[in-house]
Amino acid sequence: MLPIELARRLRTAGLTWTPRAGDRFVLPVAGMEEEVFVISDLTVDVHHFKTGDVIGFNGTTEWALDSVEQDKVVWLPREDQLRDLLGDTFVMLEQLEGGYAVSVTRADGSVERHADIEAERAYARALLAALDES
Repeated sequence: MLPIELARRLRTAGLTWTPRAGDRFVLPVAGMEEEVFVISDLTVDVHHFKTGDVIGFNGTTEWALDSVEQDKVVWLPREDQLRDLLGDTFVMLEQLEGGYAVSVTRADGSVERHADIEAERAYARALLAALDES
């Protein structure tokens, strides 16, 4: 799973999120950053209002959180989502000793590798570089 710092860097670089069932996110509030929530049609879903989207917590009687504005949470994209966001620039994922590398094609046609200890993190680093380049 992506560390929250890397997910924040993606958001700052311009990655936008349209919440869907199965998406993971965290609340960047002291004591809550370790709690990963998953959007579900049953317990956590998205309510669309003219003023913005709100993520609603349904049936959570054990604590007092009913909803939170989407821009107050940090999306933790999954490996498949990151790969999809790379689109046609994605070349390959390779396993390295102690990690993974994602190769992507840059705007100038050259191939660039981004490595990390987890495949998901390598994808995120490749996407971050692409967002920073654009």
